Amino acid sequence: MIYLDYQATTPLAPEAFDAMLPWLREGHANPHSAHAPGRAAKAAVEVARGHVLKLLPKGKLAFTSGATEALNWAIKGTRGPIVTIATEHAAVLDAVAAEAARGRPVTVLPVDPQGLVDLEAARAAIVPGTGLVAAMLVNNEIGVIQPIAELGALARAVGAKLLVDAVQGFGRVPLPEADFIAFSAHKIHGPKGIGALWFRDAPPAALLHGGGQEPERSGTLSPALCAGFGVAAKLAGVRFEEDTAHVERLYGMARQALGPAWTINGSLEQRYRGNLNIRRPGLDVARLTSALRNIAFSAGSACASGSGRTSHVLRALGLSDTQARSSLRLGFGRYTREEELMEAIERINAAAARQ
Repeated sequence: MIYLDYQATTPLAPEAFDAMLPWLREGHANPHSAHAPGRAAKAAVEVARGHVLKLLPKGKLAFTSGATEALNWAIKGTRGPIVTIATEHAAVLDAVAAEAARGRPVTVLPVDPQGLVDLEAARAAIVPGTGLVAAMLVNNEIGVIQPIAELGALARAVGAKLLVDAVQGFGRVPLPEADFIAFSAHKIHGPKGIGALWFRDAPPAALLHGGGQEPERSGTLSPALCAGFGVAAKLAGVRFEEDTAHVERLYGMARQALGPAWTINGSLEQRYRGNLNIRRPGLDVARLTSALRNIAFSAGSACASGSGRTSHVLRALGLSDTQARSSLRLGFGRYTREEELMEAIERINAAAARQ
């Protein structure tokens, strides 16, 4: 299997796996218990927290079950009108819609054909009284990097909080100034089932009530998941330049190998290079997927696969349903070998040409 779906999830780093094993095998104590095994488990959690915090601005973080929980927490734990963007992940758009149903004012900003937010519309929408601006750093479907610094300046000017969905950008691109940052371990070669919400000053109001194990967040933490997350974050910091250079090299090779028959969806300049969302006129991506069963790639976002709906992100760019359905996403990164990427693209090109 050639795996080219890094935006859906990344392979677990061997070092993260090794860090988790002791806490799965014999380190079974509750990290919130006062006895010696509990304190040992708590120490492992705090070591992991320190590794993750080294990739972030000065502030604090609470571990969560994943980025979906972190985003819901930040959105539902704040007050005031919300401004967000049409191409956000469903975890943001659906949480915002739930708040709107409760009467909270919401503005959803459009994007241009490159997938970039309309800053004039943002300037008109982010006004005194705005409570929260929620924006994704790197889009999960098309890889476009939004002008978060500009949005943050607009938010600060009116006293609004800025929530950044950094799931696809954490450990891959520089992080902006913000009030809240949400991210997930399994997008940086860590385990699934754990993420975090970083906050500059104070956490949002509690979403989950209970034992209060984390600041304004309840639930027993898994030392194994925390340890894996921590090591994955440490590796992301150590390998940042190496991983970036590798992805840039793969991106250049992929673009050349794909050839002129394909069009890249989204901005060519403002993007993370490990994401290639491409389309070809007349292509049936479902048929392509069936013909290439041992190449793992995505038709749009894995989070919405099987829904039967065309991508809301591609529609927001102005693509027709036909164009959206002829689009696919190739995601690659640290463990992608040059030869396997070239083989996959050669086979994708051949299968598309046969159609």
